[in-house]
Amino acid sequence: MTTQPLLDDRDDRHLDPPGALVNKVPEVTAYFWIIKVLTTGMGETASDLLARVLGPIPAVALGALALTAAMAVQFTCRRYIAWAYWTAVVMVSVFGTMAADVLHVGLGVPYTLSTPLFLTALAAVFGLWYASERTLSIHAIHTRRREAFYWAAVLATFALGTAAGDLTATAGLGYLGSVVLFAAAICVPALAHRWSGLNAVAAFWSAYVITRPLGASLADWMADGRSRGGLALGLEPVTLAWTVAIVGFVAYLAASQRDRRAGAAA
Repeated sequence: MTTQPLLDDRDDRHLDPPGALVNKVPEVTAYFWIIKVLTTGMGETASDLLARVLGPIPAVALGALALTAAMAVQFTCRRYIAWAYWTAVVMVSVFGTMAADVLHVGLGVPYTLSTPLFLTALAAVFGLWYASERTLSIHAIHTRRREAFYWAAVLATFALGTAAGDLTATAGLGYLGSVVLFAAAICVPALAHRWSGLNAVAAFWSAYVITRPLGASLADWMADGRSRGGLALGLEPVTLAWTVAIVGFVAYLAASQRDRRAGAAA
């Protein structure tokens, strides 16, 4: 498997100021996208499982606590560390799913409204980030402020992707149809960047958003009953299997350091 950057925003690295610290996010390789999709699916089923076992309110409280702890560890690190970074992503995935579900199930907000609401929130984060830093490049995450903007954007993408995936699934496509739709959609930014000159940063964040409904729809399709068009594997087995896969890939990257930016060790 190639470890060359895929849909990377490295074109924007010239914006790094002299003497910039080591970047706090991994190199964008095939491994990055694989783990990202795995975290989205695992976050979807784990959130549903926690809500079923603990109840919605305790599940949200536990998710918020776990997210806070993971973020505290991530912000404490002075450089990118695979297990700390991906633990934070997993916790964002779980909590982002809960945020979207609370709006729909708890407050009765339809997906047709929550999807544009989260899209607006993401646009606001990007607007504030760019106004403050003049870049949205993930290869320029070397200050606490930029890292805060980065994680705010990540949380917004997870909430948006959850709502968008549930919207298509309940609009008649079903989970499998949604998987096909978003699998095709995630190719668009890559092709547009390669053949139409789409800005690398825009291509990256577009694909990043789509990974959420892609992974979540796939996990839901695997877990849900056959009456809903799923494989009926159950929340527990799917959550466990995807968690094991995430741990395996992250352990490999931690050992091989293939997700480190070129020259970061120096």
